[in-house]
Amino acid sequence: MPHAVIAATGLFTPEQSVSNAELVESYNAWAERWNVAHADAITAGELEAKTPSSAEFIEKASGIKSRFVMDKAGVIDPERMAPRILERGNDELSVMAEMAVAAARQAIEAWGKPVSEIGAVLCAASNMPRPYPALAVEIQQALGIEGFAFDMNVACSSATFGIKTAADFIGGGSVKAVLMVNPEICSAHLNFTDRDSHFIFGDVATAVIVESSDTAGPGGWDILGTRLKTVFSNNIRNNFGFLNRPGRDTDQLDATLADTTRQNDKLFVQQGRKVFKDVVPMVSEMIVDHAGELGLDPHGLKRLWLHQANINMNQLIGKKVLGREPTSDENVIILDEYANTSSAGSIIAFHLHHDGFETGDIGLICSFGAGYSAGTVFVRKRP
Repeated sequence: MPHAVIAATGLFTPEQSVSNAELVESYNAWAERWNVAHADAITAGELEAKTPSSAEFIEKASGIKSRFVMDKAGVIDPERMAPRILERGNDELSVMAEMAVAAARQAIEAWGKPVSEIGAVLCAASNMPRPYPALAVEIQQALGIEGFAFDMNVACSSATFGIKTAADFIGGGSVKAVLMVNPEICSAHLNFTDRDSHFIFGDVATAVIVESSDTAGPGGWDILGTRLKTVFSNNIRNNFGFLNRPGRDTDQLDATLADTTRQNDKLFVQQGRKVFKDVVPMVSEMIVDHAGELGLDPHGLKRLWLHQANINMNQLIGKKVLGREPTSDENVIILDEYANTSSAGSIIAFHLHHDGFETGDIGLICSFGAGYSAGTVFVRKRP
């Protein structure tokens, strides 16, 4: 029976990067201005003053040192505190499609086969630029791929859910190869005026080609098993959507900006400590249980490519899974340079750090995040 193989991967990294120091400088300038503007209310006890941030706080809390972004100028402008990404015309390739196409072309080049052999395109990401037409269909057209395409969103777990979906299409005989892409402009849904989260995210795009073992050439990775899990939680949330406008008061229905006191939940919000407490044991147990079902010893895994959300979470999960303090080679960390890139994080880690494997060595691609959602993909190096 044919099975699914990860045949190639690709990565698009924006040219611009923001250091913690630069981010802190802009946030503190904004906070100082906000405190001056609201001095009377702060003195009266009606509002709390904004607390300054620091590079040391960010790195200790997350392990992040910098992040790549599509627009640096807007992010570090104290008067804007948001990226400036202009809308494009309907006849132009959209920004997120452009990112995905760049990552996909790199994967296709590494694969070494014509796009005519790809039967489906999946765009799996935490945010889409529009409800329809599907971003995946736009990407499909830009690459000249036949077949079908659709979008899917499982937040930070979108990539592993996408790999599972691609593997199922291949296992069912629908197609021989699937392109799965993860374009993420996380800076656009981040509140850069929130001290507790303004440093978390970065922008990037990744691509994975999943192929049938019947047609796969030498190399690549056998997918030994996939598992998905979701548990509802409000601890990570974003309320932006098409019902925001009907929810406005009549006099604000078509205003450029609605009531600003109600806008923060239209961006990323989370209860970080609750997420840590809930997700670490859920994911650790899921990995160990899935390994057992596949007849694998989790202590013998050569490498973990985990979702890149927080270095403390990753270190603890790695320790629970491997039964020891993992080395940097065993538990890959790329969030120091890329920050949290949502669905793309584990794929970046896999793409950049899959060297040193001998035939038969086994590793794990794993995601976890909003939903809650989690996905595990055990892979074995092919000859």
